[in-house]
Amino acid sequence: MQTTKLILTAAALAGATALSGCGPEYDPLTRDGVWSPQHISRANLVLMAANPQDLVRGTGEAGSDGNLAAAAIDRLETNKLKKLPNAGLSDVSVKSQGGE
Repeated sequence: MQTTKLILTAAALAGATALSGCGPEYDPLTRDGVWSPQHISRANLVLMAANPQDLVRGTGEAGSDGNLAAAAIDRLETNKLKKLPNAGLSDVSVKSQGGE
C-alpha cells in the first residue's frame, strides 16, 4: 500500500514537472507571428445558414404565435404538468431470479 502511494506521488510530481514548461510562450497557437483563428465559429455559422439574415433576426413558424409553448412553460413553472399519454407499450421492470 505504501509503495503504491509512493509510486503515485512520484508519477504526479513527474507529471507536474513535465507540464510546468507548457506555458503560453510555448503554445504554438498563442506565439507571436503564428496564425490564430478569429471569429471562425461565427464565419462557419454564417456559411451554413440558409438565410444569413435569420442570424440577425429569427423568423417564426407560419401559423404559430407562441401561445402553445408559453402555456407549456407556465405549467412547468407552476408544477401543473400534464400526464403523458398512454402509448400502449408494456412497462419495463426488473425481476430478481433467486440467488442473493
